Amino acid sequence: MTDRRALPMRRSADTFDISFGGVNRGYAVTLGFYEDGTLGEVFISGGKSGEAVEAIARDGAVLLSLALQYGSQIENLASAITRDGQGQPSSIIGAVIDRLLPVARASNE
Repeated sequence: MTDRRALPMRRSADTFDISFGGVNRGYAVTLGFYEDGTLGEVFISGGKSGEAVEAIARDGAVLLSLALQYGSQIENLASAITRDGQGQPSSIIGAVIDRLLPVARASNE
């Protein structure tokens, strides 16, 4: 098993907004980076507090962060998520992963 790569206590971060799931479904996504610029963590917040979709987004971000810290490649995660008939992601987690593809590729160069 690969060891978990711990993030530094102080790290650079970037935040952006993303819409998914219809009208008035906005989410804030914050990314945390290792000192070498590699993506290491993701936080997703949005929706009304207490809604199931908000909890799923937060929990999915935790799992995504752990996958990245244990060495999973974002491209592999993107190919594994559920997609609709047009190839679009079926969840906010998938939408975030798709949005992260260029970020992850740039940090791996």
